[in-house]
Amino acid sequence: MDATLPTPQTAHTATAASLDDRGGFDEQFLGVPVPVPALARVETVLLPYTHFSVLMRPDKRLAAITALGIDGAKLMDLDRSGIQWRLDPRLPEDQQTGERVYARNDIDRGHLVRRASAVWGDTRAEAQRANEDTFHYTNAAPQAAKFNQGLELWLGMESYLLENAADNARRLIVFTGPIFSDVDPVYRGVEIPLRYFKVAVLLQEGALAATGYVVDQTPQLADLDDVPKPDAVGDDAPPLGPFRTFQVPIRDIAALTRLDLDQLAAVDRMPIAATLPSARVTSAWRELSSPECLDLDFDLNS
Repeated sequence: MDATLPTPQTAHTATAASLDDRGGFDEQFLGVPVPVPALARVETVLLPYTHFSVLMRPDKRLAAITALGIDGAKLMDLDRSGIQWRLDPRLPEDQQTGERVYARNDIDRGHLVRRASAVWGDTRAEAQRANEDTFHYTNAAPQAAKFNQGLELWLGMESYLLENAADNARRLIVFTGPIFSDVDPVYRGVEIPLRYFKVAVLLQEGALAATGYVVDQTPQLADLDDVPKPDAVGDDAPPLGPFRTFQVPIRDIAALTRLDLDQLAAVDRMPIAATLPSARVTSAWRELSSPECLDLDFDLNS
């Protein structure tokens, strides 16, 4: 069956030079340096786009992390009609995951940088360029269709946090990426991450503050007939239910991904992150049931 799968057009009409003007994620976006977290001892490639950057892992053919600056005062409502997914011509095709993984199945191209959050600018042309940039395969990750289309809380995080980021002219940084593990099923030559993380960074009273979140798609992948079952590749698949989203200590995300999140872990607004600094990974995770649970100053005893 795989031999008949479509082969994506390598660059459509784009060339590497056509992306030369992309400024990428601005580490000074909040007025305080917040660099893209590094991944030690693993080959990575940093690809700049409009308002965001993608740190690619060629060995996984997926992003290690994406970094986006959101300017809530300049957001525009542009649609996605006519925009096609494309490979990034700056990276060899065999180092990114293209259409072959997503063809004729119930696996979606899940945006890592959320399209609507990147669509802002001083001009409509700038916002439209960001809109189109989010449709590079480097900004996608394989997600079960039910998972990708049902995450109202996950997708609503950025909107909720943005509305509450009034301390710095409604500016917000969001880091997003997959959590790779030894039990991720391999499908058409690509590992499908079971879990994803998000870290939101903003200024509170002039100082950096950050919060971390994790969501799991294990139950949805189990419903796909041609995807290896997660429980068949190991006994450590996370026992999380459908669409369950957790606020977690940022240090846990660092432990699970090996990303350098020290700067953000130091300003984690999750109280238990400070009160139990040596807690076992996953032991302090807090399930979220509604957007109201995302408050940065939630009561630990509530």
